[in-house]
Amino acid sequence: MEIKHHALAGVIEFTPRVFGDPRGAFFESFSARIMEEAGAVGNWVQDNQSSSGVGVLRGLHFQRPPFSQAKLVRVATGRVIDVVVDLRRSSPTYGQHVKVELDSQRCNMLYVPTGFAHGFMALEDHTLFLYKCTDYYNPGSEGGLRWNDPTLGIDWGIEAPLVSDKDRALPLFADFDTPFA
Repeated sequence: MEIKHHALAGVIEFTPRVFGDPRGAFFESFSARIMEEAGAVGNWVQDNQSSSGVGVLRGLHFQRPPFSQAKLVRVATGRVIDVVVDLRRSSPTYGQHVKVELDSQRCNMLYVPTGFAHGFMALEDHTLFLYKCTDYYNPGSEGGLRWNDPTLGIDWGIEAPLVSDKDRALPLFADFDTPFA
């Protein structure tokens, strides 16, 4: 498995070896041993799946402590632009983001540690996005930042994505008081 540590400390991309033949393909989608050796640790307790059409943008979301979640995300079908924003106040990369294209053909996945906001935009119709989480979803602990925040300066590659009313109303980074030390 190829392991890439991104510029934001703790954000790790995994690209497995895919074995293909005329029957199809096989790859190892999760190995606790490999993940832990690379620094992607977690007691994985919940898996989620979403389906999106091209241009659908979901995020930027996080869970506040004590229900904060690390996530291991990947695309089962399609492609996305995946973005993580560092919300750890003491981090030298606080407020910075990393953007990664996740592709079902490459089978790459991204580890998003606690203390980060996460969002993605589908680049293809019928995109299936999978999340493995280290804590259960807690509605009272959900938080987020606006996807088009000028301070964050994220280039999603599209001017008018399809965004939920809830995500359109998320606060701006300048009005945000991070719960992550």
